[in-house]
Amino acid sequence: MNDETALPNTPPQMETLPDYLASGLDIVFVGINPGAHSAEVGHYFATPTNRFWPAVRQAGLVSQDMTAETDHRILEFGIGFTDVVKRPSHSASDLRSEDFRRWSRFLKDKLLRFQPRIVCFQGLTGYRNYLRYADGDKKTNPSLGLQPRTIGTSKVFVVPNPSPANAVYRLDDLVGWYRELGKFRDDLKGS
Repeated sequence: MNDETALPNTPPQMETLPDYLASGLDIVFVGINPGAHSAEVGHYFATPTNRFWPAVRQAGLVSQDMTAETDHRILEFGIGFTDVVKRPSHSASDLRSEDFRRWSRFLKDKLLRFQPRIVCFQGLTGYRNYLRYADGDKKTNPSLGLQPRTIGTSKVFVVPNPSPANAVYRLDDLVGWYRELGKFRDDLKGS
């Protein structure tokens, strides 16, 4: 289900997480960048204290008990993964403006190519930098939830970053945001 056709302007290959993308997906989660541990073990949200997997399970976005080790199965649920910046780091604070400048245009090309129903940015930092470097928008100050703009035909939704470094949001908060995302997905599908 993963479309392996090369995109124009594809950056050089490096050790990072693969994109899990295909045409016709309901949701594509966009992280800021792969964490060093996740890139090292080759799985999304692999840090044991990351709250992504428990939150999406509790919110009902996936119908089975999934973990980082089974992340490749996410496409079966109409969900994909990619990142604003594909360069792994120990912390998002290690990223530079040049990283966002370089990688945001590749992200935009991928999202326009695959046109998921919803693009869901995992955190405001990634979305703000995407807007700045892919769209040239330095003024928009987005908030969590449904965004007024689209990427092609894809709706844009922002949830809190599930990283343990984002301790402002508890697991229950994340579950609530993922439930809202799931309800929005279901509404778009006409359920």
